[in-house]
Amino acid sequence: MIKPLTRSISRLFRDRRGVSAVEFALIAPFMILLYLGSVEISLALSIDRKITSISSALADLVAQDDIITDDEMTDILNAGSVIAAPFDPTPLQIRITSVLMDSSDNVEVQWSDAQGMAPYSEGSTVTIPSGVLERNRSVIMVEVNYEYDTMFGELGVSQFNISEIFYLRPRRSIVVSRS
Repeated sequence: MIKPLTRSISRLFRDRRGVSAVEFALIAPFMILLYLGSVEISLALSIDRKITSISSALADLVAQDDIITDDEMTDILNAGSVIAAPFDPTPLQIRITSVLMDSSDNVEVQWSDAQGMAPYSEGSTVTIPSGVLERNRSVIMVEVNYEYDTMFGELGVSQFNISEIFYLRPRRSIVVSRS
């Protein structure tokens, strides 16, 4: 009775027919996770490029004009959602601000409009990197934020914030006014 059992166990250890299936079962979850992770990273990079496009396009639209009306500003802010397609525009936050440096090097907000976030109040101060503004000149500052939801929420990587700040000088005048 012990001898047949020993032979069966010995034959079982020598049998190599299921080794590939066992290796595949051990490696498959890692390979699937690696594939889904690369898809998620490519989607995140795509939305990052979209956010950069949104900020530069909206700054360019504002900088081309010398007076921006309320209707024009509504259209410009709505253009951000169109550029974000095919991604969901719901988490998109846009703020367009005209910032002026006076002759005393004081930097203050002339006007600000926003969608999905609060605009700056007129006369408030904002921090601008050195070299962007000159005395008695203004710059259009566009801030875009997007909270990207990943498919890996169960693994602790549920969402991250993609943001971009773009500065552009007005083209037709020293200051872009709001009416």
